[in-house]
Amino acid sequence: MSLVQVRGLRKSFGAHVVLGGIDLEVEEGSVTVLIGPSGSGKTTLLRCLNGLETPEAGVVQIGDARVDFAAAPSPADVRRLRARSGMVFQAHNLFPHRTALENVTEGPVYAQRRPREEAEADARALLTKVGLADKADSYPYQLSGGQQQRVGIARALALRPALMLFDEPTSALDPETVGEVLTVMRDLAAEGWTMVVVTHEMRFAHQVADHAVFLDGGVVVEQGAPADVLGRPAHERTKQFLRRILDPL
Repeated sequence: MSLVQVRGLRKSFGAHVVLGGIDLEVEEGSVTVLIGPSGSGKTTLLRCLNGLETPEAGVVQIGDARVDFAAAPSPADVRRLRARSGMVFQAHNLFPHRTALENVTEGPVYAQRRPREEAEADARALLTKVGLADKADSYPYQLSGGQQQRVGIARALALRPALMLFDEPTSALDPETVGEVLTVMRDLAAEGWTMVVVTHEMRFAHQVADHAVFLDGGVVVEQGAPADVLGRPAHERTKQFLRRILDPL
């Protein structure tokens, strides 16, 4: 069953068309990876799903929240859509003056009005899930990049979203810490979380994803099973991109 449905999504910045009419479906409990060169529209698509960018046209539906952006949706409709997903950014975006526990607790308490005691109990459980039970009282400056990103994942999970969105979550990390973040993401996939991931980690895409989407120039060039899109691409543009990623020299 589809959890996410996108139809005719269009987004421009001035005269520059970033998304030229995107159609996409994401099955509940699946992992979809978005791949493509810089400027292809991957991050913008993700931000449109989360309501952080406002497209000029198109429909986005996540579960029972549906927004037709061509019809000038109300702020309440966009907030309802945003509440269905949790976002993990390239940069960690943690509050520097708050501990790991406080960073994870903040959203449920202030955005969802959940009791602090309940939110803190959930936050401790989530920090344990991402391997950071002993870092609850640490501030971001006391954590490695990989640890900060894992706090960011726990923070997104704390909102109890139906959909997890990852925007190149390992791109800003030291190579030695990439694995610890990908391990958490693999665990989430194994638990049945629905995930859409912008990534250049081709091994992760091969091993974990159920669906791969290659974008270029704001359109979907090719999509399908990762074994096909990444292993036996049908389009020459996809082949060119994969050659540059897999054999940059």
